[in-house]
Amino acid sequence: MLKLKGIAASPGITIAPAYKIGKEEFTIPKEKIKEEDIPLQIQLFEEALIKTRREIIDLQKRIAKDMGQEEAEIFDAHLLVVEDRMLIEEVINRLKKEKLNVAYIFSEVLKKYIEVFSKIEDEYLKERIADINDVGRRILHNLLGKERKGLEELKEKVVVVAHDLSPSETAAMYKKNVAGFVTDIGGKTSHTAIMAKSLGIPAVVGAEEATYRLNNGQLLVVDGSLGEVIVDPDEETLNFYRQEEQRLKSIAEKFLSTRDLPAQTLDKKRIEISANIELPDEVSVVKLYGGQGIGLYRTEYFYMNRDDLPREDEHYAAYRYVAQEMRPYPVIIRTLDLGGDKFLSPVRMPHQMQPFLGWRAIRFCLAQPEIFKTQLRAILRASVHGKLKLMYPMISGIEELIQANKILEEVKQELKTKGIPFDPKLEVGAMIEIPSAALTCDLLAKEVDFFSIGTNDLIQYSLAVDRTNEKVAYLYEPAHPAVLRMIKNIIEIAHAAGIWVGMCGEMAGEPALMLILLGLGIDELSVPPLVIPEIKYIIRSITLKQAQEIAREALRFSTGREIEEFTQRKLREILR
Repeated sequence: MLKLKGIAASPGITIAPAYKIGKEEFTIPKEKIKEEDIPLQIQLFEEALIKTRREIIDLQKRIAKDMGQEEAEIFDAHLLVVEDRMLIEEVINRLKKEKLNVAYIFSEVLKKYIEVFSKIEDEYLKERIADINDVGRRILHNLLGKERKGLEELKEKVVVVAHDLSPSETAAMYKKNVAGFVTDIGGKTSHTAIMAKSLGIPAVVGAEEATYRLNNGQLLVVDGSLGEVIVDPDEETLNFYRQEEQRLKSIAEKFLSTRDLPAQTLDKKRIEISANIELPDEVSVVKLYGGQGIGLYRTEYFYMNRDDLPREDEHYAAYRYVAQEMRPYPVIIRTLDLGGDKFLSPVRMPHQMQPFLGWRAIRFCLAQPEIFKTQLRAILRASVHGKLKLMYPMISGIEELIQANKILEEVKQELKTKGIPFDPKLEVGAMIEIPSAALTCDLLAKEVDFFSIGTNDLIQYSLAVDRTNEKVAYLYEPAHPAVLRMIKNIIEIAHAAGIWVGMCGEMAGEPALMLILLGLGIDELSVPPLVIPEIKYIIRSITLKQAQEIAREALRFSTGREIEEFTQRKLREILR
């Protein structure tokens, strides 16, 4: 029996034989061509690019439908590679100059790009190597007329073992006989880990030399919660993990029993538990898991991978559908949050050294008022069909908020003039996800009806941690005392101003930390649909007084680690 240690990428336990996959090696011949053959070679290259683009878009649509838009957006970077004019022109120019077959020319250009990117210091750009390699291999497959090998032929459940998995390969596991996976490299913030969580399969990444030490058919136990892989377990170990696997399943079923019950404490304090969604189709999943509304409806997918801007009626139809399906529960639409790691296809976004800190979200909307107004008109029109609310992302100060509200008022007047109905009492909120907003929330509270704390960015900016950089990912601490003090302050100021406070970041779905949030007086939590039953169950197992005491005690600790250990201990006591 052997135990490998890696990074916990996706929670859960699975037991299945190993199935090793490696990178398929290409043998690309170097052939001289004649001058008259060049047009045909260019045509072959263009056809391969078109076919590759179609494959990526089809895959992206499938992922968006089955797993959510956030996961589908991973492939935006792949489309950028396929459409890169510099790369395409270099291949065609070298083809004309060197008169060699296009497959060989493309493979040489691809090697050059990968070599250049590997020398760049910037971690975000280094991560693009995997995207370039993945897309490059797709193009070569299509140039050489090779069929891509998938996982369809699997006849039994397996644990996939690989040096690394591209987003395409991970996405291909959906609804296949893949019980889990293990990789040599990767981190918690890698695309592979994100996809694994969405697939709901246990995964361990960064298990160095796993591919060298494991053989096909070996029985593996993958513990995605602890980041461990047990190889050829003895009978006693196997029985333990089988029981643990069943225990986790029974716990999940127990959590699900709260689906139709309100999220209220033992002493009757009610909390709204909403869901984060990307696409209108996800409403059915929210209902399935007992969501009491949509706390974050991301709207960027309207703008992705298309050659034109979405029409107002497209927005309106989607918003109306979600509003009607979720009645009588509220639906909070976040206005366009493009930029950072999300790209806008029909509008050229400038190259930015620090995209997360650049021209994005409300800044983009205020600079492009016509695009902004199109969305606002659609939200207002749809507001008569349900309980819609809207919120602005990445507000950094009062000026932005006043300017956004001014544009909203202009749109309301336009609709009034045309006699188009809308809800005049539509609630408007601001996302608090920048330290400057957190520190001036007393000023912002005068201009809005509610706050929604976006912890993903708030933590990133407050702790100066790029959460996509594996070297500093360990510093990304939701339980950091500075973060908790900031949240406490936001809630207290909002309540003093008479407005409610929700949270839609990842932290809202962390069961142990949720105890602190409850004790601090949070009014609403918006989480991934799958997490709703567990959060509800915990809330229904505690009194508000207990949660307040946990919050008070947690704030006395000096480090995030102490706070996490303390809340985990309290959670175990509550759930017994």
